[in-house]
Amino acid sequence: MDISFDVVLREFKIGRKKVAFIFIDGFADSDIITLIMQTLLEAKQEEVVPNTLEKITSKLLPYGEISIIDNLEEAVKEVLAGPLVFLIDGEEKIIAVDTRKYPSRDPDEADIEKVTRGSRDGFVETLLFNVTLIRRRIRDPRLRTESFKLGRRSLTEVALLYIEDIVNPEILEKIRDKLLKIDVDGLPMAEKSVEEFITEGFWNPFPEIRYTERPDVAAVHLLEGHVCILVDTSPSVMIAPVTLFHHLQHAEEFRHNPIVGVYIRWVRILGVFISVFLVPLWLILVEYRDLLPEILTFIGPKESPTIPLFIQFILANLGLDLLRMASIHTPSPLATALGLVGALLIGDIAVTVGVFVPEVLLYISLVAIGVFSTPSWELSLANRLVQFFLLVLTGLFNIYGFIAGVLIIFYRLASTRSLGIPYLWPLLPLDIKALFSVLVRKPVPIKGFRPSILKTRDADTAPPGEK
Repeated sequence: MDISFDVVLREFKIGRKKVAFIFIDGFADSDIITLIMQTLLEAKQEEVVPNTLEKITSKLLPYGEISIIDNLEEAVKEVLAGPLVFLIDGEEKIIAVDTRKYPSRDPDEADIEKVTRGSRDGFVETLLFNVTLIRRRIRDPRLRTESFKLGRRSLTEVALLYIEDIVNPEILEKIRDKLLKIDVDGLPMAEKSVEEFITEGFWNPFPEIRYTERPDVAAVHLLEGHVCILVDTSPSVMIAPVTLFHHLQHAEEFRHNPIVGVYIRWVRILGVFISVFLVPLWLILVEYRDLLPEILTFIGPKESPTIPLFIQFILANLGLDLLRMASIHTPSPLATALGLVGALLIGDIAVTVGVFVPEVLLYISLVAIGVFSTPSWELSLANRLVQFFLLVLTGLFNIYGFIAGVLIIFYRLASTRSLGIPYLWPLLPLDIKALFSVLVRKPVPIKGFRPSILKTRDADTAPPGEK
């Protein structure tokens, strides 16, 4: 204990029987430990012996979360995970009492998934709290919460959540098998480290897992037949399997009237389209301006620029990403000043000295708006790479490069699988009913069907008695 100052060993006697508590100071709830010790120290000898282990666990311990451990190695793991272990002189088995009280913050609203109307609670860094937030929304006895400890040294707690009579057992078994095969020293990066073990495309920019920090979003996906993976120390929950169109949906669409939700969804999809295709298409129109109709003749600079336009866009894109990264590392009181420096000073001076033509800043600003309107941050980063790829090909080879780039990206999307599920479903393979649900947010009272591609045990959302 002298080596690790936070490991506490507390020895005392109960009815002339030597006992010891071992726990990690930072994990322990001192109020619970004090209550347990008071109860045990007041016990008389006949209340402790004989059958000390049985009497303590069944009568003397005023606490519910108790388990029996029969080997020392498991006891060490329990201590490092947070529970208190209770050793009794002369007993081969060890008592583990969950007295954990992790340092944690309140479940505030997620920064990247805010809604104008709706719940303001979000996931935190404590696994048990996150499971409770989901259980608060799904009080179904068939909601299962499997627990794993992954990483030989980190022993990171991971929970697998699913609804037993809905989820496809093949998908569930595939995810469970991938989790059990994780063999690494530790998972310090939590959910991101786990994701790289359960997905297949290491060099695929498109996210095969959806992240959420909202309990209501996780609950909706569980009811659809998806599986949620929670990792201790992370406020993000992984949802699997998913398609491209799952990354285009946001809770805001379901917090308004259906027609308003449809409008919001279409505007958001338009923003995503702008973030990827606006700049390459503009370059093509500038190159073939003789074919432009009269109404579009304003497109493009009137004079030949000193720096090629596609080089200007590359520089502007790099500047946008640098500004975004700088904003992450900038203290909040200085964030506004950083935006003014980037948007006004640098942009204005760049146009004045001739580095950029004014239209470049206009369109790169529209691209930035499209990026920030993308619901999935992971997809928005992937789209940045796609836009950059199309920009370079279009700048070098004009329309032929653009067409080739689009075909390459489409092939990449069509060949991507999320735990065996086609990434472009319901567009490819085509499912008209499901595609309509992607484009139009249906009213809740209309009988809904779970995604057919998941092959769930229960196909629709109607209660069993109404089918």
